Amino acid sequence: MSQDLLPRTVRALLELQTTVRPDALYALALDVGDANAQSPSHAPATMRFAQLSQYCGQVATLLLRQGMQPGDTVSMVMPNGLNTLRLLLGAMHGGWCVNPVNLLSSPEQMRYVLEHSDCKLVIASPDWAERVQAVLATLTRPVALLVCSPDMDADDSLLGSLQPTSMPEPQAEAMALLMYTSGTTGVPKGVVLTQSNLAANAMAISAEHRLGARDRVLAVLPLYHINAFAVTMLAPLAHGGSLAMPPKFSAARFWQQALHAQCTWINVVPTMISYLLEGAAPEGESLGHIRFCRSASAALPPAHLQAFEQRFGIGVIETMGLTETVAPSFSNPYEPTLRKLGSVGKASGCEGCVIDADLRPVADGTTGEIAIRGPQVMQGYYKNPDATRASFTPDGWLRTGDLGHRDADGFFFVTGRIKELIIKGGENIAPREIDEVLLRHPSVLDAAATGMPDAHYGQEIMVCIVLREGCAADEAALRAFCTEHLGRYKTPKVFHFVQDLPRGPSGKVQRLKLLDWVDQAT
Repeated sequence: MSQDLLPRTVRALLELQTTVRPDALYALALDVGDANAQSPSHAPATMRFAQLSQYCGQVATLLLRQGMQPGDTVSMVMPNGLNTLRLLLGAMHGGWCVNPVNLLSSPEQMRYVLEHSDCKLVIASPDWAERVQAVLATLTRPVALLVCSPDMDADDSLLGSLQPTSMPEPQAEAMALLMYTSGTTGVPKGVVLTQSNLAANAMAISAEHRLGARDRVLAVLPLYHINAFAVTMLAPLAHGGSLAMPPKFSAARFWQQALHAQCTWINVVPTMISYLLEGAAPEGESLGHIRFCRSASAALPPAHLQAFEQRFGIGVIETMGLTETVAPSFSNPYEPTLRKLGSVGKASGCEGCVIDADLRPVADGTTGEIAIRGPQVMQGYYKNPDATRASFTPDGWLRTGDLGHRDADGFFFVTGRIKELIIKGGENIAPREIDEVLLRHPSVLDAAATGMPDAHYGQEIMVCIVLREGCAADEAALRAFCTEHLGRYKTPKVFHFVQDLPRGPSGKVQRLKLLDWVDQAT
């Protein structure tokens, strides 16, 4: 397809599929506790492309009746469900901007997002309505609240009686998504993503993974996170595929759901891979129809990648992206023999480079900051021109804050975050290097290293360890293991054994919170 004919809005993506395959399935709901989600006795709720197009017109009518005009922002405080899907897509289809609110937010974080976003309406699920109403009562402006179930069947009456409204085509550069970063330091920043940003990345994901109309993804990630929003919700609109959506991730039900829904690929984060490795593999049923597992949002330890492939027989495609780039901007190749263990892959749908502290490109193999430029890169941070300027180089490269290098074949390797570097006695130490060594120990399920103040070295190394169930390892054993594989200088000074690690919504360990978190836990 000519570049001039490529869809440049969410509506254009949907209308393409509505024209080509109107009766094809776009989404089906899965009951997290239902072992027979595909059996004739339990018909799951479904949504086909032509139905979705109809729903979009009805969502437009609903929003107009709430006093919303195209270009306004509507915030959503809802868990996964087919109704959540059609409200998000319907709003963007009609030219509104959606602001999915992280359900893991504290009341104060939610208040900041709803205040800062300038939303005029909040749509919340019944179990969130009371809490959202309490937050709205503290805002400096009036904001309406509409209560809706995430379950499509439960809310057919909401849209079913409404006549669709035909809205003008949104502009390609119109704001379509306002998504706030997890805010591990300071207040969250609102990432402004346009219709064209979203459409470009949906097309890139589909092309990168060679997805087509017969492909179906198991959609277990929350839609308030950019990974699920872009990869499981929008990408099928680009390639005409479908998604199967349970209410939430369940390690115990995961393979059963993937099998019964006849999924051909799965999209997860490393935390989920860790849980799946602890569980049982399906007995008596083949996973051969699942073409690949896509891992994103945080670094996947090579040991976990290899263990997953060996145990389940499904190849892992490791990727990397940011909220600021509509999720994926790097991906390993589709062909298994071309992938590189420990790499996030090559630039996908964009350009990538590595720059030094003076913002100049560095030679392959040299560590620096990874930067991205391309059609999926954000417009900027909402109402924050200073942060926007600081995030871009003068020639338009987005600074990711990730440290890494590119090899001679164009593969990128991430070694950590600039702000998370441990500087011990003037030497830079990437905490991920320590994590990966400890994860090779048979008793260690998870590990996260960080810097701690030290009078002599400036910083010393502390590590938090989660042991595998039924396994034992003391500090002396792990210290000896680290000394053998890392040397004395990089061996942690302090070991903490914990039950879990603090994580953000994407599954990334919040290293900068580890010290306070350990203090509170002990």
